[in-house]
Amino acid sequence: MLKGKTVVLGASGSIAAYKIASLASALQKLHADVQVILTENATQFITPVTFETLTGNKCLVNTFDRNFRFSVEHVALAKRADIFMLAPATANVIAKVAHGLADDMLTTTFLACRCPKYIAPAMNTQMYENPITQDNLKTCVSYGMHVIDPAVGYLACGDTGAGKMPEPEVLLDYILQEIACEKDLAGKRILVTAGPTREAIDPVRYLTNHSSGKMGYAIARAAARRGAEVTLVTGPTQIAKPRFVKVVEVTSAGEMFDAVTAVSAEQDAIIKAAAVADYRPAQVADEKLKKKDGELSIALERTEDILAYLGAHKRPGQLLCGFSMETENLLENSRAKLVKKNLDMVAANNVKVAGAGFGVDTNVVTLITAGGEKELGLMSKDETADRLLTELFGLR
Repeated sequence: MLKGKTVVLGASGSIAAYKIASLASALQKLHADVQVILTENATQFITPVTFETLTGNKCLVNTFDRNFRFSVEHVALAKRADIFMLAPATANVIAKVAHGLADDMLTTTFLACRCPKYIAPAMNTQMYENPITQDNLKTCVSYGMHVIDPAVGYLACGDTGAGKMPEPEVLLDYILQEIACEKDLAGKRILVTAGPTREAIDPVRYLTNHSSGKMGYAIARAAARRGAEVTLVTGPTQIAKPRFVKVVEVTSAGEMFDAVTAVSAEQDAIIKAAAVADYRPAQVADEKLKKKDGELSIALERTEDILAYLGAHKRPGQLLCGFSMETENLLENSRAKLVKKNLDMVAANNVKVAGAGFGVDTNVVTLITAGGEKELGLMSKDETADRLLTELFGLR
């Protein structure tokens, strides 16, 4: 995913420096060229050898180190960098970069870089909230740098509050959002629905399905990384909400219908990946709720058909894609849905095929349009999402 990209990680003297080893490892597994620069103070918390082992590159500390290729090292590295992430960033190093001070390898390279720069503060709450630190962060933002808000939690000093460096997976998301993809969907507005819905029978029980939301979340994440303005309408899930998208949480199919139709006319594309519960309890009098042999008997009625409504109200130029989960007659049933519901594309998959369906991280999808079918084969849901977006916007 990051092959050919150079990521520079700069760590300053905070106990949180040890976490950057996990970030460096994750980036290396994505085939990035990972370059790490430590301040002298940072080496008190983690050694350069750790990063050299993880990345295969020399970890830079000393500006005047002669054991490197003949070049002005901080300038050469600054020219190659696609992104510079300063994490953890202490109050001291933030003050330096805010005012252009460059007295070590980290700050000289940071000052020389023209690539996107991200700062992840990590310090005691009082230090972080100090007006001087806040002013320095504002100065950094005014110069085009990006500041990642620290987490709130228990700090190494024993206090609890803001100032904790975000976890490595959060920092990785920021890097991927910035450099993983070309922003070929910039200016596009995309609405994605994901996850299951729940239809309450009574205060305890409900009707639902096995949808995990993973496919819809992958689509929202991929669209955001490609520059789109994404709204994700999601039913209840057990997975982390994707960053960099607007998330609207709903429970029932009716709530999802209302959330989708409220903004549908504004979207360039709508992708319905949610597996909505098809039925809900009918509105009947209590006396009609009968128990037979100890089991509850209840009348059911169909929920709103969100996809049919969107197809009937599709505006000119708008793209509409729906998912078709089938156990038999996959192509025939899915193509019928394409026509009946006025869709531009159907992503069809047989839930009985190994690697497809609910709860797994892979999918086996056939993309069906008026012009034909394209089998994607077994791939990760992230890869499937990227291919789906490419094919959908290729219809224009």
